[in-house]
Amino acid sequence: MNAQAAPPRQSRPPGIRIENLTVCFGDKTVFDNLSLEIEGGTFVALLGPSGIGKTSLLKTIAGLTPPAAGRVAASDGASLAHRIAYMGQQDLLFPWLSVLNNVMLGARLRGEKPEPDRARQLLAEVGLAERASALPKTLSGGMRQRVALARTLYEGRPVLLLDEPFSALDAVNRARLQERAAELLQNHTVLLITHDPMEACRLSHQLRVMTGSPATVGDPIDVPGRPPRMPDDPVLLYLQAELLKRLLAGSEA
Repeated sequence: MNAQAAPPRQSRPPGIRIENLTVCFGDKTVFDNLSLEIEGGTFVALLGPSGIGKTSLLKTIAGLTPPAAGRVAASDGASLAHRIAYMGQQDLLFPWLSVLNNVMLGARLRGEKPEPDRARQLLAEVGLAERASALPKTLSGGMRQRVALARTLYEGRPVLLLDEPFSALDAVNRARLQERAAELLQNHTVLLITHDPMEACRLSHQLRVMTGSPATVGDPIDVPGRPPRMPDDPVLLYLQAELLKRLLAGSEA
C-alpha cells in the first residue's frame, strides 16, 4: 500500500515499461538486461517455474526491490509510484482490525477519510459482506485472501500487481472469484502471477512465460475473446495446452 493519496483515475490506465532491468540477490543475477512492455488496460498473466523470479519482478515493478540497473516506468514516461497497488502472496491482515478496517487500512495510513460504504461493496463483490465485523483469526485462508483482494481494489490504483491472489481458494470459489475479478479489473493494467494455466487463459488478454537463469520472458501469447472465458472454450483449451508445452520446454532448458 502507498503512503500518499491516489491520483485521479485516467480514462485509460498507463502501461508498464521495463527497460534493461538487472536485478541481483547476493551473487545470483535474477534478471540481466530484461526489457518488457505491458500495454495499458490489458490483463497479462506471468507464468514460470517456482523460484525463477516472478515475485522478484513484481516487487521491482512495485518499487519494493531496487534494481542494479535499468528502470521501470509507466508507458507515458512518468513514474509508476503512487499508481500501483500490490497484492503479495501473504495476506498481511492486521489481526486486531476487523475485516472492514483491514480493507480501509491504506486510507487510514494516509490520513484520508475512510469510505466504509465502498469497502462494504467490495467485500460484497468478493463474497464476504457478512464478515465485515469479523477478525482475521476467524477466517479461513481463502477468506483472508479475498479480504486482501478487496483491500487491493479499495486502493483505486490504475495498475495492479497480483501475486497468486486465488491460490488459497477451493475450486468453486476460485472460479467464482476469477469471474468477479475479470469484471472488476476491466479498466486496469494488471500483471498476474499464477501457476495455473487454466486461470491464466480464463483471465488474461496475454500470456507470458518466464524461463532460464538469468530469467527471460518469452514472446507473448495473445488470448482472443473477452475475459472471463468459459473453462470448456475450445480456444482456451488449445491455448492451455500450448502454454503447458512452453512451461515444460522451459523447465527442461
